[in-house]
Amino acid sequence: MTNGLGFGVSVPSGLLDGREWRDVTTAAGRPPRWSLFFVDFRPDVPLAHLQAAADHDALPILTWEPWHWAQQGTSGHVPVSLSAIAAGRHDGLLHRWADTLRSWGRPVHLRFAHEFNGQWYPWSAAGGTPAATYVDAWRHVHAVFTNRGADAVSWVWSPNAVLDDSSDLAPWYPGDEYVDVLGVDGYNWGTSRAWTTWTEPEGVFDATFAALRALAPAKPILVTEVGCAEAGGCKARWIESFVRYLQRQPDVEGFVWFEHDKETDWRIASSERTARALRDVWPSRETEGVRA
Repeated sequence: MTNGLGFGVSVPSGLLDGREWRDVTTAAGRPPRWSLFFVDFRPDVPLAHLQAAADHDALPILTWEPWHWAQQGTSGHVPVSLSAIAAGRHDGLLHRWADTLRSWGRPVHLRFAHEFNGQWYPWSAAGGTPAATYVDAWRHVHAVFTNRGADAVSWVWSPNAVLDDSSDLAPWYPGDEYVDVLGVDGYNWGTSRAWTTWTEPEGVFDATFAALRALAPAKPILVTEVGCAEAGGCKARWIESFVRYLQRQPDVEGFVWFEHDKETDWRIASSERTARALRDVWPSRETEGVRA
């Protein structure tokens, strides 16, 4: 059973380390179609990461976060005001990014200010950013890129998965003309934290999928981040259930696995059993290439 589901990955090096790419390809039984990585707002376009993805026949998903590291000797991130972005006060940087991506010329997914409906980023309501300001900033960035001819850029709007229907995404949606792909980030934290419980794929994604379909029914959906903890249940069975679950969603293009040992060990390759579970439930029939 298949609906053309695609596989992507986020690894610590962003595919700059060929060993990481080989390891995840072996674990998953297929090369990634997408390579997702993260970059702060102020640096220039990370062309090395883009080229590494292209060299591995993967479409880059560039997650552009509107903050930057503090000065040397301090710690943490300094937010970049979305109202300042919307007002054009960072247009010099936006012009450089748009021009660089136009010159590079290959397809790239740009995921700006993701997980805005969570409580951990300054570009969220919890961080003091109103939905209208978020939308204004998104539309302004989009307009700059469009006006400067960065036509190979596709725009990925990516909320965090909600576990109930209490989070209204509609005020945060920039509009169909400003979004190409609906992303969603969702994790099964298991019992890795005192306040988390083991959650099956339906419990992680159902509510958000329904909200996205109601909001923009014609747009494709991509699970832009997913991972599963070890604690609290059987991770191998969860992976099997997750793949089967997505195969029943005809508008879901695929998923990007968060192959990091970070808050917990999210990796497919956390054990041979978990890696084998993915290969068994979803055997690879052919090499997957880039799909814009």
